[in-house]
Amino acid sequence: MKKSVAAVIFTGLLAQPLAASAPPYTSEAPIAYIKDLSSGAVLYDKGGETKIPPASMAKMMTAHVAFRLIQQGQLKLDTKFTVRPETWQRWHGPQAGSTMFLSVGEQVSVENLLHGIVTLSGNDACVVLAEGIAGTEQAFVAQMNEEAKRLKLNDSHFGTSNGWPDEGVTYVTARDLATLAEATVKETPDLYKRFYATQSFTWGKTMGGSDITQGNRNPILGKIAGADGLKTGHTQEAGFGFTGSAEQDGRRLVMVVAGLKSTNQRIAESVRFMDWGFKAWKAQSLFKQGTVVETAPVQLGSATSVDLVAPQNMAVTLPRTASSNISVKVAYTGPIKAPIKKGDKIAELIVSTPDTAPQIMPLVAGADVEEAGIFGRFWNGLKALFG
Repeated sequence: MKKSVAAVIFTGLLAQPLAASAPPYTSEAPIAYIKDLSSGAVLYDKGGETKIPPASMAKMMTAHVAFRLIQQGQLKLDTKFTVRPETWQRWHGPQAGSTMFLSVGEQVSVENLLHGIVTLSGNDACVVLAEGIAGTEQAFVAQMNEEAKRLKLNDSHFGTSNGWPDEGVTYVTARDLATLAEATVKETPDLYKRFYATQSFTWGKTMGGSDITQGNRNPILGKIAGADGLKTGHTQEAGFGFTGSAEQDGRRLVMVVAGLKSTNQRIAESVRFMDWGFKAWKAQSLFKQGTVVETAPVQLGSATSVDLVAPQNMAVTLPRTASSNISVKVAYTGPIKAPIKKGDKIAELIVSTPDTAPQIMPLVAGADVEEAGIFGRFWNGLKALFG
């Protein structure tokens, strides 16, 4: 049973009572979605659940799968994969879209292929990496779809490693792209920082033997403070899209726009959208990391209760002109059954304001609680019986 344990109204938490309305915004993009990862608040949602072709934004999943394999020790950055002639034949030349300019028989490290994917958006780099990891591109795509299931990207499916048009087999939603970006940022932070903010990368040679340097197409790098990711996409079918992220003063935003008509429109709208996300909204601190927010009863455990702790600094996202009332409640399915491991997510902090949808954040166990033996259960039962 879902049980609300605490409900507290913080009437004096904000400095001043202000107007209760979300900041207005009108996006030029047919699809636009922005989320504050610091609080879980969705700040703007225009078509966020509409299924769309991702184009090269699908490469975020290719990089994410590789990052997780590296983090798990199953893949090394210095491992080299060979460019197969058949792969080169399919993915070189103007008809193959964005390219890393790989050569037949070339041995390329995983690290360089990831730069080729993330910075250069190389279709060839995606397929070489996919084949190197899984043997065939389709075997790797199966891993992409398994990861989509793990992340609960319920409205997304992948048919290729690079997002090349495939008659609708590959589709995503803006909400799922934001969830994927969030997973990459939070689950593989070191690799995210290592690859996504790279301004340019050099690989391949011109016919005259000169090095080929290509710039990162990310439209907010260098234009929005704290911008450090993620990925653009473009096909005739999809239009111009972008999934981006930036962090300022402890607030990290993820935004998605899709269906725009030109590169310049994508640049202008991406910068304007992210700028609005930071300037029209603010963070209000709630609990510091490690704060015991509430306690919850434990069933069949060595202890009768467990602390519910903030796993990180927690804040609520509010409009700059915000209402003064914040309601906070703790919810969980209880009593919570032992055993419990310290750090396990066992409850949720649900924050409601007049200006935003509920913002839901995890609470974790503050300590291990072992499963009680027969005597322990008897003793705990007596304590409960007699208060």
